Amino acid sequence: MKLYVVGIGAGSRDGMTLAAENAVISSDLIVGYTVYIKIMQKYFPEKEFVSTPMRQERERVIYALKQAEKGKTVSLVCSGDSEVYGMAGLALELGANYPEVDIEIIPGVTAALSGGAVLGAPLTHDFAVISLSDLLTPWSKIENRLECAAMGDFVIVLYNPSSKNRSEYLKMACEILLRHKSAETICGCVRNIGRDGESSEITTLEKLAEFQVDMFTTVFIGNSETAEINGKMVTPRGYRNV
Repeated sequence: MKLYVVGIGAGSRDGMTLAAENAVISSDLIVGYTVYIKIMQKYFPEKEFVSTPMRQERERVIYALKQAEKGKTVSLVCSGDSEVYGMAGLALELGANYPEVDIEIIPGVTAALSGGAVLGAPLTHDFAVISLSDLLTPWSKIENRLECAAMGDFVIVLYNPSSKNRSEYLKMACEILLRHKSAETICGCVRNIGRDGESSEITTLEKLAEFQVDMFTTVFIGNSETAEINGKMVTPRGYRNV
């Protein structure tokens, strides 16, 4: 009775950790959000898959737990890392009702790390990761987190920067950040990290507000020392001061 909660990284097989790949290979059933199941089917066509659409997270987890309780080895897959905006917490919460199921959390490479590598080295010093989705978090709380991170001069990584119903959220976030960060702060965007059509661009905070982004875009806002060096976004750690 085994349930793996697996972070599969950005979406390419190369971006999966060995632990993630081994968990999937050893599983009888792979369960996940429709988009991620389509990705997994390309790499593991011999496996049994079950997918559910967005906003059916509880149903997805309960289904995976019930299948594991029946004796199947199950992988519940998440993009990026299984903890960072992933399903690990919910699986452990609901798993309390299935005490016979052994739940193992398999970490993966979250978009802050894989996207940062595409841009260069923006996360060499302290950083904060904030989702702009207000489906589960009130916008007032998101605003407060943005303001506090900007006041602390953190590099900030924004997940879920825009959608059809939230087309102005990145612009709103930039307005908050500009209260505490220079308009010339170096920023970057990466879309479709590790997948076909991957693209990236480096810009400034002032210009970032007008960028067209979507749910597959990860946004990076530098700190006061972040610079563009030979076309790469770089945040120094401070070795020059040692």
